[in-house]
Amino acid sequence: MPIAEKPMRADAIRNRAKIVDAAYEQIASHGVDVGMDEIATAAGVAVGTLYRHFPTKTDLVAAIVEHYVDAAATDAEASLARVQTGGSRAADELVEYIRRVGDSSADHVAVKSTARSLGVEPHPDTSAAARVEAALAGLVVQGQADGDIRPEITVDDLFLLMTTAPVNQAVEVRERWLQLVLPGITTH
Repeated sequence: MPIAEKPMRADAIRNRAKIVDAAYEQIASHGVDVGMDEIATAAGVAVGTLYRHFPTKTDLVAAIVEHYVDAAATDAEASLARVQTGGSRAADELVEYIRRVGDSSADHVAVKSTARSLGVEPHPDTSAAARVEAALAGLVVQGQADGDIRPEITVDDLFLLMTTAPVNQAVEVRERWLQLVLPGITTH
C-alpha cells in the first residue's frame, strides 16, 4: 500500500511562497548567478529551509516557471468568465490577455533566461498549461461566434504570437507589435 504524502503545514506553504517570490526578485535583479544563500536571505528563511523545498536551483526556477504559468491560467480563466457572464466581448478579452502576457513576459525575461540556462522546460506540461489552453479555446470559439475573431485562428496561433512577442523591448514597442498583429486575429 503506497504511503500517502502528508499535506504541507501552513508555515511550510508560506515559506515556499516566500522563497519563490524572493527567487524571482533576486534572479530578475541579479541574473542566473545569484546564489541560493542570497535567495534564502531575501526570503527571510534559513538556507536549509530553502534546500528542503528546492534541492537545486533548477528545482527552484522550475517552481517559478510553474507559478508564472499558473498565474497566466488564472488570468485566462478570469477573462473567459467575464465573457461567459456577459461582462465583455471575447475579442476584447483576448486582446487584453495577449497584452498582459506580453507585459508579464517582459517582467520575466531574466527568469526565462535563467530557466533556459538551467534546462528548465519553459512551458511545462502541467494542468495550468492545459487550463490556459482551455480558456483561450473558449475565448476563440466565442469570439468567432460573435464574428470578432477570424475563423481560421486557433489556440496554437495565439501561442505562436505570444511566444514571439518582443518582450525584451519597451512597452511602446510591444504595444506597436500588438497593433500590427491584431488585424491577423480580429475581423475589425
